[in-house]
Amino acid sequence: MGAGQLVCPIFFEKISRLRTSTKKNPIFAPVNTINYLLRYLQFLATAKTKYYIHSPFVFNLINEVIYDKRHYYAFDDIALLREKLLQNKHSITIADYGAGSTRMPKHQRRIAQIATHSSVSDKVGRLLFKLALHQKAQHLLELGTALGISTLYQARAVGANACIHTIEGCPQTAAYAKRNFEVLTATNIQLHVGRFETQLPKVLAQMPTLDMVLFDGNHRKMPTLQYFEQCLPLAHENSVFIFDDIYWSAEMVAAWEQIKQHPKVRLSIDLFRVGLVFFKTDQAKEHFKLYF
Repeated sequence: MGAGQLVCPIFFEKISRLRTSTKKNPIFAPVNTINYLLRYLQFLATAKTKYYIHSPFVFNLINEVIYDKRHYYAFDDIALLREKLLQNKHSITIADYGAGSTRMPKHQRRIAQIATHSSVSDKVGRLLFKLALHQKAQHLLELGTALGISTLYQARAVGANACIHTIEGCPQTAAYAKRNFEVLTATNIQLHVGRFETQLPKVLAQMPTLDMVLFDGNHRKMPTLQYFEQCLPLAHENSVFIFDDIYWSAEMVAAWEQIKQHPKVRLSIDLFRVGLVFFKTDQAKEHFKLYF
């Protein structure tokens, strides 16, 4: 299928999803839906398929991770857990310290709502799984646990001797995540509850290095950049940092652009929903946009 054939189905699928999110749960929608869709059109106009990629490292990553269609048993376990969460009508009080907090600092939300709109999608979750597997990650960090779906995708990809530290600001959400970890007997997860500003320095002090980091808990420019800078000293040649919702708002677009230009970032891959950065010193500084 050519790039042009991909545009219309993907675009209209995104419009449909955004209409649903905005109508039912405005707090979960991008700050400005029209601008978000315009950014997506701009992305489609410049994104490439793997056949235009000449970097051996990126081409290998595309085949083994990004476009890899292999199915792993862990996907079925997590899908079953997600289905149960989607049926859960229990409400909890959300403490939101990110971009949404200016509109709704505390709000009653159903677990089913959070599972639908805040939890990572299957597509992105499988990407996280395959990235962790490909990178042979042992020391992982996640900012923004939510119900723990993204955490589980990563935890199930690595061995029992690996450890993923995940930070969640909302105590009631964290309590549900903890239960989900127990349901899937994920013993290689360390859950930290509290604001990133206080928890992140404590967690980093416990970690010898960072093989993989997922930034998915605050959709504002300055906090995102601050967390990135705090994590940088523990990054190494084979580390990968993943930034979720890089087009969610003008602030996130600005943060992503600044991160790409950082001197330590040698390679970035823009998949629209998420952005990946690598620190491989043997790579010429390059930026890629890929259909995902």
